[in-house]
Amino acid sequence: MLNASLSPSSTELVINVLIMVLKEGKPLDRAYSHHFSGLKLAPSEQARITMVTGDLLRRLNFYCHLAQMQPQEIERLGSRLLNGWHMFHQLPTPKLQYSLQIAPEEFEERLAEAKGQLALFDGCPEWLDQLGQAQLGDAWVAERAALAMAPKRYLRTNLLKVSRGELMQKLAAEGVETLEVEGVDSALEVLSDAALFRTEAFKQGLFEQQDAGSQLVAAAVDAKPGMRVIDACAGAGGKTLSIAAQMQGKGRLLAMDVEQWKLDNLKQRARRAAAHNIETRIIASSKTIKRLKLSADRVLLDVPCSGLGVLKRNPDTKWRDTPERLPALILLQKEILQSYSRMVKEGGILIYATCSIMPEENRQQVDNFLANNPQFSFIDDETISVASSGFDGFYLARMQRLAD
Repeated sequence: MLNASLSPSSTELVINVLIMVLKEGKPLDRAYSHHFSGLKLAPSEQARITMVTGDLLRRLNFYCHLAQMQPQEIERLGSRLLNGWHMFHQLPTPKLQYSLQIAPEEFEERLAEAKGQLALFDGCPEWLDQLGQAQLGDAWVAERAALAMAPKRYLRTNLLKVSRGELMQKLAAEGVETLEVEGVDSALEVLSDAALFRTEAFKQGLFEQQDAGSQLVAAAVDAKPGMRVIDACAGAGGKTLSIAAQMQGKGRLLAMDVEQWKLDNLKQRARRAAAHNIETRIIASSKTIKRLKLSADRVLLDVPCSGLGVLKRNPDTKWRDTPERLPALILLQKEILQSYSRMVKEGGILIYATCSIMPEENRQQVDNFLANNPQFSFIDDETISVASSGFDGFYLARMQRLAD
């Protein structure tokens, strides 16, 4: 946590980012990009701003309770929210317009009231708490609390260019302190506030910023040199690049997505990483999938999902229209699993993955698929628990095609 109050300029930046997220509905990363563009902030100051903004969004209803306001009032009463945040963390309150005027004993009463409602104290909206209880039962309480914590920063070593130990040494020489992550062979945890993307190690393509849980999903593909592998929902390609390293640049790795700009971004990242066996292809229609029928040794389906396992990193998600989107997302997952599984050849392996911890999007989807597709057999699955691992939450299942 901070050991000093935010400066007036930093406070203004935090409020402006929150307005863009809560009033305009923009994703948090886009709001950061918009407001940080052109500013020459010291890495430590940018880290302070993102830490405070992230904490406010992870527990927005809790801080609004302390400030006695609604999230929709952020434009008018944002300074009151920031004062409440400072008071909770026992920091001097900045002198701002619409400052929170409250006696210490009344503030303590509001805090005690929130602590008596653990979902509120954890910053969990009512719809999410109900869903979590229904889906996960007693396990939800620990997951809910873990999702309110700040995310750690993890790197994935680009094993095409460097070993993990060598990367640690190179980063240390640039003032970046890291720690090996047990159980994730390619992962390093970043312990300092360093500006990672300004390092020579990044410019040389020696690492990518990627959560350790996401690295475990990519590792489950277990691609070998010379294989034909398809990452069918590649996005900007974090897992694609990890798979390329597994293949040691040998074989064919096809990255597919429905949005061209994401694939264009992946091409740039692949060049920096020296992942030369990656080919990108836009999914223009169902014919794109049909042409690849029974062609791949491995198919990764990292399908669109609610994102309810990565709320530490994307806390703005739970304050948007997620509950209304869930039924459509679940239907889309089912359709993708049924259609894209055709690309797996006999003896090949299908890997289904989400960044959700909710069984409705995960094991229930897999069980439904297997019940309707006897040509596939279940191998194994894993839910990467936020509470147990400290990573973001993910799910993965592996299935093998037995016959055409």
